[in-house]
Amino acid sequence: MRNAVELIQQLNYTDECNWIEAKRGSSVDRSILESVCAFSNEPGLGGGYIVLGVEQEELSLFPTYYPSGVEQSDKIQLDLSSQCASMFNQTIRPTITVEIVNGKNVIVAFVPELPDGQKPAYFRNENLPQGAYRRIGSSDQRCTDDDLFVFFNKEDSFDSTVVKGSSPDDISEEAVALYRQLRGKVNAFAEELQYSDEDLLYSLGCIRKEKGEIRLTYAGLLLFGKRIAHRRLLPMVRVDYVRVPGNEWMEDPENRFTTIDMRGSLLEMVQRVFSQITDDLPKGFVLPEGELQAESSGLPTRVLREAIVNALIHRTYRENQPIQIIRYGNRIEIKNPGFSLKPEDHLGEPGSKNRNPFIAAVFHETNLAETKGSGIRTMRALMEKASLMLPTFESDHGRNQFTVRLLLHHFLGVEDVKWLSSFADFKLNEDQKRALIFSREVGAIDNSSYRQLNGVDILKASADLRDMRSKELLAQKGKGRATYYVVGKNLLVKTDDVMVDAVSTPVDAVSTPVDAVSTPVDAVSTPVDAVSTPADAVSTPVNAVSTPVDAVIAPVDAVSVPVDAEILLRLSNLPKRMTNPLTLENLIKDICSKDYIKASYIADLLERREDYVKRKFLSPMINSNKLKYKYPDMVNHPDQAYITAKTDNNETTI
Repeated sequence: MRNAVELIQQLNYTDECNWIEAKRGSSVDRSILESVCAFSNEPGLGGGYIVLGVEQEELSLFPTYYPSGVEQSDKIQLDLSSQCASMFNQTIRPTITVEIVNGKNVIVAFVPELPDGQKPAYFRNENLPQGAYRRIGSSDQRCTDDDLFVFFNKEDSFDSTVVKGSSPDDISEEAVALYRQLRGKVNAFAEELQYSDEDLLYSLGCIRKEKGEIRLTYAGLLLFGKRIAHRRLLPMVRVDYVRVPGNEWMEDPENRFTTIDMRGSLLEMVQRVFSQITDDLPKGFVLPEGELQAESSGLPTRVLREAIVNALIHRTYRENQPIQIIRYGNRIEIKNPGFSLKPEDHLGEPGSKNRNPFIAAVFHETNLAETKGSGIRTMRALMEKASLMLPTFESDHGRNQFTVRLLLHHFLGVEDVKWLSSFADFKLNEDQKRALIFSREVGAIDNSSYRQLNGVDILKASADLRDMRSKELLAQKGKGRATYYVVGKNLLVKTDDVMVDAVSTPVDAVSTPVDAVSTPVDAVSTPVDAVSTPADAVSTPVNAVSTPVDAVIAPVDAVSVPVDAEILLRLSNLPKRMTNPLTLENLIKDICSKDYIKASYIADLLERREDYVKRKFLSPMINSNKLKYKYPDMVNHPDQAYITAKTDNNETTI
């Protein structure tokens, strides 16, 4: 067990992480108990430390943690131990010690991980899955149905359950024939190829008999269903291929994106989606000296195929959301509903955890995918061999989303070497140089992206990023667990110099145009804490019937928000206390109906605190698709704004 001094030093190296949570410790509140629950449940973590009586110095140039002390240490110890014994469905016994650091009492509580047979721990007065928590990154996240599959992996998976309203008429004969063809190439003597179609689907777990009638399981419908059946029974389960001009989401409002929607059997979708994307990719060839055979350059096709297959196999089909594949000028982003069942730090390690085992088995048997957990490692190796930036992966438990980013940028090309040479005075190591190029291309970077790009641990990533911040190559945004970095003053100056020098220099078609490098883009990994509800407000219903008094602020004299007279009149008649939250929600929708509006402006108009408006209205309205972010992939972007969601008519379906 570590002592308080070691834990404070660790906090100053890495900030709060997956195994340390720092609290002021004035009382044992809900947030502390959520951390206890999360440390008890998180598989493979081994437990975690809660340090009470420690705060972060916010006003210093480089914020550090220091011991602020716990005044009533005996009472806090007693409260923590008694609530751990009574608040959950089972007794949790943390190891609690009191230590003196710089003359202050600091409480260190180590919460052990529960044995598998006792998980999950959850709040006694709440039901599963909402009453249980997991430790995701440096935050405590409410569990979902997919989390219960992690704990109760002996239960039936979702893809094995029956789809109500399905029938044998929904089976596509072409999809069954494709399976036989693909399986025959792998093993021409496979026993199941001798079965009838009905027996074949039954052996694959794709159909079940209920009360004498045949029904399709979700695996059966997804793998072998007709498109018309998908549209009828799973209307939002599709793949949206979105082509965005430029390197930023909706950076040019006059040049809107186009979307191609694809749905149908997953076995057929792999090639359809792959072909659609590769048709848009820049193509090039390299003839090595002394060779007669030219080699193709650009994004390796196997990397793209692996990313597509992973999205189809590992997405959650409990969520009625499409997979989004967004093609920017300098990168491809693949977003699928469903966080990774493997911890983000263990992505690429051997071993696979399947959310949809029946679907994964069919993909494995047809050689469309492997099940050894080596797909991400293979993608990284192929990108490095092609001299491309390594892919980055973001598992966002709060938004229940997994994102893969593939940069179409050749690392250390001629222009990159010239550009990096201008930073010689800063004495950067190779990892930091790679991070500079990533920041230039994407617009921002965080600790997770740095680790994935360079294959380093969290301590090395934190030290390198702090060094680049001190040299003003990067500027820190956010704080604590929501920290990320954008291009800093010195990086902007050097980038501008290169822009002037390279005006007449043609840019490789695979690289990002230089004139876009200073635009902060929404593609960096979003810190989990920035997209989830603060712990002290988790239990507050979204549709609260009244507005707390502390949420009201003094009116602001002038707010530069484009609102019409009718909205201003409604605002002037707005009471201080609301009995119907829909009134404020409708007002927000009207305020944001014509343009992107910042949260601070909305809060000023409503005469409420900004954090209150975000927590009670903006975040729930985003989750229910009533509002849209200006920067959807970087929720805590410094210029984040909101607009009322509207149906886009510029879509085609194939």
